[in-house]
Amino acid sequence: MMGSRGTTAMLSRAARMRQNLQSALEASTLEIEDVSYQHAGHAAVKDNANETHFNIKVISPKFEGQSLVKRHRMVYDLLTDELNSGLHAISIVAKTPKESGS
Repeated sequence: MMGSRGTTAMLSRAARMRQNLQSALEASTLEIEDVSYQHAGHAAVKDNANETHFNIKVISPKFEGQSLVKRHRMVYDLLTDELNSGLHAISIVAKTPKESGS
């Protein structure tokens, strides 16, 4: 039987990011868009690597009372492993349910 670590390695970067963010932030909305194709050929993108650039929109009650900087730090902290293994850039929209109107 394969352990959870092996299963995680087989997931795409987007799926791993979704799993980490959803689990920790209990997001009511979580949108992850791979925009790596827009950056193909850039100096920072080695060997036309895939899954390097993402737009993330997350709506979470955990953001209540947190500054925008703190919200972004929460997301970055949850994605540390990905940032250390090829994730190059993320664009973040982080709102509370009240701010999003939901």
